[in-house]
Amino acid sequence: MKLVILDRDGTLNRSRDDYVASPDEWEALPGALEAVARLNQGGWRVVLATNQSGIGRGLFDMASLNAIHAKMHRQLAAVGARVEAVFFCPHAPEDACHCRKPAPGLFEQIGQRFGAPLAQVPAAGNAVRHVEAAARAGCPTHLLLTGKSEHLRGRLGAAGAADILALAPSLPPGAHTHEDLGAFADWLLAQPAS
Repeated sequence: MKLVILDRDGTLNRSRDDYVASPDEWEALPGALEAVARLNQGGWRVVLATNQSGIGRGLFDMASLNAIHAKMHRQLAAVGARVEAVFFCPHAPEDACHCRKPAPGLFEQIGQRFGAPLAQVPAAGNAVRHVEAAARAGCPTHLLLTGKSEHLRGRLGAAGAADILALAPSLPPGAHTHEDLGAFADWLLAQPAS
């Protein structure tokens, strides 16, 4: 099975300084839904792993999160794309849970649910904490220069990965960088079948 794990806010949809707390605030990034469709067409099953501490902080409830995801699924379906499942951490940072990224719990849950060895499951997100969580779970890691990492765009020299470690020192070694979800999808689809 070809499985890939993506972050949500800042990867698939626009990130906000506060929280995406209602369907009206959920807005797909340009080309992101189509990137998921290309992954699906290439045989990849797409799963999301997302921190949603707004629930634990009392800023929105499960009904709002479900409505956001219903909108997301409708928009994905409209372009022929599908996300198999959304795994989320509802906890606030002070809860010290095992599922809030950069802890690896969400990734471990996904591996167990899908029976997938995480060393063969690429993970991509726009926040270093997403990449850290994926690395801790054993996934091959990819940082997208959107959302929380958009400030790194245009600051990478010819060396790319070496330069990004100077700008984001907590990025796990071996992480690949991509301009956005579309570029990551193109890279993944170009890899030889294993």
